[in-house]
Amino acid sequence: MDQNNSMYGDAYSPAQIAVRVQNMGVTKARAEWPTLFVLALLAGAYISLGGFFYAVVTTGSEVGFGLTRLFGGLAFCLGLILVVIGGAELFTGNNLIAMAWAGKLVTTRQLLRNWTIVYLGNVMGSLAIATLVYMSSTPSMYEGEVGHTLVKIYQYKVSLSTIEVLARGILCNMLVCLAVWLALGGHSVTDKILAILFPVTGFVVMGFEHSIANWFFLPLGHALSTSSEVLPAADILHNILWATIGNIIGGTLLVAGVYWLAYLRPQVSEKSTA
Repeated sequence: MDQNNSMYGDAYSPAQIAVRVQNMGVTKARAEWPTLFVLALLAGAYISLGGFFYAVVTTGSEVGFGLTRLFGGLAFCLGLILVVIGGAELFTGNNLIAMAWAGKLVTTRQLLRNWTIVYLGNVMGSLAIATLVYMSSTPSMYEGEVGHTLVKIYQYKVSLSTIEVLARGILCNMLVCLAVWLALGGHSVTDKILAILFPVTGFVVMGFEHSIANWFFLPLGHALSTSSEVLPAADILHNILWATIGNIIGGTLLVAGVYWLAYLRPQVSEKSTA
């Protein structure tokens, strides 16, 4: 085993993960759009299934606030586990492509192309699952309490101010990108799942905002609301817009950017001339 990596056991070291993330970013940025779009549809669906799992698990819980959110956070991990292990394209995780962009291995156009295709696919996948959940009448479980939970989630998220959504979006994608980062440090499926559990559970427990998950929660909560509970559609878009901006900042600057500076920036010796 490489002496420099002995402290990490059989896992990749942070410096090796940085290289893997950068190479992965090049591959993703150059992928054909049909492949990206189909895998993005799957990612939106997977995250939405995790969101619905969260709603069911937290409904009717009597174990207290903290433990209820902890169990819900663990349930929500289903979404990112399916994305990472199943192989799908998630916008928030793809913010890590910024490492390849910073290294000038992909162009701004390639970066924005990936994010646009993947975001649109994620939105459509999320809306598809929201529609199927609505049509299935599964929110009527537990005498309709699951539906009430979804409406409460919708109302709470839409009530947040711009700065609250932005800050929570930044914090959310710090943890989501770190979950992806840690998963890339493992070799086995078990390694990857364990790497995902704590960061994703953490962001859910702490109430941060994930833009793609909100494309499931907010339209579905809106559809399940009674006439007296419905909030303006513009408020939904306001939340998603600022959550998206926050997610980009958290993923690109506070994870991709920091790790690029730590491990991949051009060295001073390489810049100097004889």
